[in-house]
Amino acid sequence: MNDTHTDSTDVDKWDRDLTEHVVALTRPIVKRYFRSEVRGLDNIPEGPSLVVGNHSGGMFTFDLSVFAVDYYDTYGYDRPLYALAFDTIFSGPAAEFFRRTGVIRATRENAAKALASGAVVLVFPGGDYDVYRPTLQENVIDFDGRTGYITTALEANVPIVPAVSIGGQESQLFLTRGQWLARLLRLTKFERRFFRTNIMPVTFGFPFGFSVLAPVNMPLPTKIVTEVLPPIDLGHFGDAPDIKRLDAHVRWTMRKGLKALAAQRHFPVIG
Repeated sequence: MNDTHTDSTDVDKWDRDLTEHVVALTRPIVKRYFRSEVRGLDNIPEGPSLVVGNHSGGMFTFDLSVFAVDYYDTYGYDRPLYALAFDTIFSGPAAEFFRRTGVIRATRENAAKALASGAVVLVFPGGDYDVYRPTLQENVIDFDGRTGYITTALEANVPIVPAVSIGGQESQLFLTRGQWLARLLRLTKFERRFFRTNIMPVTFGFPFGFSVLAPVNMPLPTKIVTEVLPPIDLGHFGDAPDIKRLDAHVRWTMRKGLKALAAQRHFPVIG
């Protein structure tokens, strides 16, 4: 999570009517094209909580849309859902649109304000590292050592609600994150400065075949299933818990849940 200081007005810009309209537009995509299911939403406790998910699908990730459609269908629009995102997506003309639909910059200030308002906040700690993991590692939970979400939950005194998803990494064949390629082309410093990443993912899909960042292939209609797991009360770990230990526990819980989802999946893409 980005620690750079910025104003925390993103939370105030949530627009109920626009969010409801966007959810209505995305519902046919996630429900018909991806045949999405979100299970265990009743595991989200009353009051604020930090939902922690694994990230899948590359550039065209539908994790947020899949979750948001079922979340709002279950809880309605009196309980806003916020999602933390990197600053880079706010550099273009769609920045205001994202803020008005609950996508806010991943700063501790924004997260704290959203949680203090009593909202549910969704975060994908693995970010680009997770979303471009190889398809053969689709059931691996690896946040690349990022533990800011733990600190955020502790400071806000809210439970962490793990949520695991399967299917998104089958939307095309993700071959490698391409960290070695970024180093080979000496693009690492450039990418970190401008895009906050050090990867050059290599994928194979339809209709362009092999792709290194571009051209962008169309995602296959893979079935996406998300399972919301029981909340983790960080208070059970003592007054001064070890951050790395908490992170390891959350990831272990998520690996266990994702393994159970994988056992129920019979075929790639089909589900």
